[in-house]
Amino acid sequence: MFRKDDIVIEFLEETREIKIPIEFLEDETQTLQIIEENFNTKIPESCEKKKDVEKHLKQVNHEYVEFIKKKRPALWARNMVFMILFLLPLLILAWFITKNTSLIFLRQIHPLIMPMILSSWILIFILSIMLLVSKIKKKSWKVKHGTMVAFGTFVIYAVGIFTLTDLLYGKDKKYQDFIIRESMNTKDHQFIASIFYNNRTIENTLSKTKNQGLGEELYQFEPINFETKFYANAYEKELFTKDEGNQIYKIIKIEGVSETGGYKYSGFLTVVYDPSHVKLKTSVGAGTQEGSYGQTLADISKDSHALVAMNAGGFYDPNWNSNGGIPHGTVIQDGVVKTEYNRGIESGGMIAFNQENQLILKRMSTTEAIQMGIRDAVDWGPFLIVNGENYFKDSTSKWACARSVIAQRKDGVVLMLVIDGDQPHSKGASYKDLADIMERYGAYNAATLDGGTSTAMVENHEYINIPFNGQRRTIRRLPNAWIVTSD
Repeated sequence: MFRKDDIVIEFLEETREIKIPIEFLEDETQTLQIIEENFNTKIPESCEKKKDVEKHLKQVNHEYVEFIKKKRPALWARNMVFMILFLLPLLILAWFITKNTSLIFLRQIHPLIMPMILSSWILIFILSIMLLVSKIKKKSWKVKHGTMVAFGTFVIYAVGIFTLTDLLYGKDKKYQDFIIRESMNTKDHQFIASIFYNNRTIENTLSKTKNQGLGEELYQFEPINFETKFYANAYEKELFTKDEGNQIYKIIKIEGVSETGGYKYSGFLTVVYDPSHVKLKTSVGAGTQEGSYGQTLADISKDSHALVAMNAGGFYDPNWNSNGGIPHGTVIQDGVVKTEYNRGIESGGMIAFNQENQLILKRMSTTEAIQMGIRDAVDWGPFLIVNGENYFKDSTSKWACARSVIAQRKDGVVLMLVIDGDQPHSKGASYKDLADIMERYGAYNAATLDGGTSTAMVENHEYINIPFNGQRRTIRRLPNAWIVTSD
């Protein structure tokens, strides 16, 4: 119960108080013996607790007796370290919740979360074992109640955290899908998914939809009559009213308010009247080897003498800090396979143009694509509209960010859309927003391309949108781009 060295009886003449600084030890008999010798009294067996001993001493001495705990800086520091380590994972989580105002900041720090938490668990476990061993008497092996409570709490805490970790990051993805879908379908609680998962994981989860291919039955282009005075709607009239002196393409400013999220979005839609003018251009340094590098969209546009250019497929981006040099999936340019690299990202499938200039959206292998006569292709998604069917018509997701889309109407007209994100003038667009925009302009097939900071469009090698990384305007290097040529 008490440390012998800490037993100090102090008698104060002025206040008639007796103060006894003591600490509990395992050896209760020795402690009581010391007290009996100092106070010249016998402690009754009925005194089982410290307060009972204190009460008895007051009655015997007719004085005010107080047991005070001797201050031990080393013990105080040890307890503080233990509490800090014990609460560190929760403090990290709370800090991320309060600071989750910038998606790019979360993207940069996210890979460090789990190592930090795991390190905390290891330190807590080691410290708990040390405390337990220090509290066990070598002969009796009796453990103090406080130590058992602390150790039991640690065990419950550790088991709970490891269980939660398995649910969040284990092989069974149903809990991960549930958390992402439910949180991203709200307007004010999307940060929950962002705390536990990076942007790419969220993108892949939300893109899991019925991505059916076109099969072998390809649609035939319908002739465009630019002289007609009758249009199906105002969007079609806007689309087919060409700019004076430009017979190849037209750029339309897109602005609106999300039907599900209520946020503003803004971007640009390039209308290409002849699909043969749309081609894929890869960066000169893109590849799958170490040292591969991408180019900015403006540089790709200059090198290919493009009229308009837009970002295309995604790329391997470790820690969100790559140079865009290793494109994801199969990349085909002019009927030649440029690269094949897949690191397990589940995309919508292949987004390709065949030799007849038809946009093909289909899950297929590289061999199947070459046999099918694909001239240009990237691997990304999800698909928004396939054969006129809007896959996101009933979606309630409110997750908005910068996004890019390529689509084609049944008359062959190609639509290239970019929507800015994370900015005052445009929060971004959800998949439903994109599908609805494409549907209004008559898209028969439409698919998303790489988004976020990669979302960009240039005209005459100048950016017309504002690529943004969550904090500032950022021009990213890309592995490839869809371009509009004059020939």
